Amino acid sequence: MQDLKLYENFVKACQNCTKCDLAKTRTNVVIGRGNNINAPVMLVGEGPGEQEDLTGLPFVGRAGKLLDHLLNALMFSPEDYYICNIVKCRPPNNREPTREEAEACLPYLRFQVRYIKPKIIVCLGGTALRYIVGGDARITKVRGNWVDRPGFFRIMPTYHPAAVLRDPSKKEELYQDMKKVKEYLDSISS
Repeated sequence: MQDLKLYENFVKACQNCTKCDLAKTRTNVVIGRGNNINAPVMLVGEGPGEQEDLTGLPFVGRAGKLLDHLLNALMFSPEDYYICNIVKCRPPNNREPTREEAEACLPYLRFQVRYIKPKIIVCLGGTALRYIVGGDARITKVRGNWVDRPGFFRIMPTYHPAAVLRDPSKKEELYQDMKKVKEYLDSISS
């Protein structure tokens, strides 16, 4: 059983964080949503948008609705996943987080990974891919292919749902990538 006090201290640390300038413009810190105890799948995006900043929850805007629809269509159970981001505060105008902002926030993501212990991490988009797999990783080169971290977890890089909203031709590839995630999850759950 996870130490709930440890998680509560993590949440307080995030809420009180002033490690970068994003703290000055945020409305809410956006930590995560879903099963934060032992979700086998962790989906990681770039950072909160306007709706997320207002609600304090990740992926609740248009991209989040698309992601929820996809997870439901593939019959993921709500206990199967936890959704979070590289940065916990909204970058102004929904821009990509700077290296300094991401580096300031990565210890929080590392805590989430250690605490939840997912078997699968889904990198939603290039920013998540760069900070989780490595700085030279490109979504167009590795999307849809497993990246293994033996003894820890498997990583599935795929498109961010916002990219699919901008370019609907990527929808089928996102679906197929998430189908691979579901198939692997089913294989390790049985």
